[in-house]
Amino acid sequence: MSQRFLSNILLTFVWVALTGSFAFLNFLFGFILSFLILWIITLSNGDEKYFRLVPKIIFFFLFFLYELIKANIQVAFDVVTPKFYMKPGIVKLPLDAKTDIEITLLANLISLTPGTLSLDVSNDRKVLYVHAMYISDKEKFIRDIKQGFERRLLDILR
Repeated sequence: MSQRFLSNILLTFVWVALTGSFAFLNFLFGFILSFLILWIITLSNGDEKYFRLVPKIIFFFLFFLYELIKANIQVAFDVVTPKFYMKPGIVKLPLDAKTDIEITLLANLISLTPGTLSLDVSNDRKVLYVHAMYISDKEKFIRDIKQGFERRLLDILR
């Protein structure tokens, strides 16, 4: 773990101990406050990787949460209505992800989203096969995954 991350966590717990409130919002405020303090202290240092990475992780988490809720609503709507709106299919998704961890995380994020399932990776690790319940436009589906999950994940990991 990064030294700055550990410092951020330690300062967050110092804040919580000083305020005496163990509420989630107090933890969140303490984390943001300590993040800003560390950022101001290290402005002249020039090493800002941690301070660019944390917002990317937070936005990625919010993006994934949005996609998760959207997919749950879509699947639930299809289950409770008498007409099926499914157009299932298997898509060949070209990968920009190269390492095992990048491919594994992308495949797991896709599988965690309702209505999609990662099936297999090609032997040359350039293609991920994905089964999806709703494929009205194959190119749009590929573009959404590549510009959504894959791009944001690679921004964090690289």
